[in-house]
Amino acid sequence: MFTGIVEGMGQIGDVVPADGQRDFTIIADKVLEGMEVGDSIAVNGVCLTAVAVGDDQVRVTAVTETLDRTNLGRLAPGDRVDLERPMPAAGRFDGHIVQGHVDGTATVAGIEPEAESIRMRFVAEPALLRYVVEKGSVTVDGVSLTVTAAQSDSFELVLIPHTLDVTVLGLREVGDVVNVEVDILAKYVERLLEVRQ
Repeated sequence: MFTGIVEGMGQIGDVVPADGQRDFTIIADKVLEGMEVGDSIAVNGVCLTAVAVGDDQVRVTAVTETLDRTNLGRLAPGDRVDLERPMPAAGRFDGHIVQGHVDGTATVAGIEPEAESIRMRFVAEPALLRYVVEKGSVTVDGVSLTVTAAQSDSFELVLIPHTLDVTVLGLREVGDVVNVEVDILAKYVERLLEVRQ
């Protein structure tokens, strides 16, 4: 389980396609300390398994389902990615419950300054937006955030300078595609209500 508190950014070293999937080498520093083959790591919010680990790099594999459902298929060498290790059992629970199971993507539709922060608007499919509520939690490219506004075709977030400095959201531009994981609690509630009917 993750919390959406990004530990640092990494950089894509190389991308190797193989049989419909892709291997990514990610270069990073402190985030990889103590990592071993078989460990999980969230890359732009996507839970992946380390298949090789070096001093300052990790290799992960994304299968077709992951490439189709997320923005990982758009990654190229040199791109920056958000990284988070799973929360240790005795760790502090910041953010919210994040599984690393991305539900879909959204597109950056607007970026407006708001004091020292920025307001970012994302458009997404109705199937995704049904779980996004004002003042609720959402994970965007692996970052746990609070929804400031939710409309029928989009949602908005206000990003503080710290978030912009330490995550890939500070690099995003209008038209960019981001990964979205909605709050798992909303999906469980919906499923329970369906079963009771």
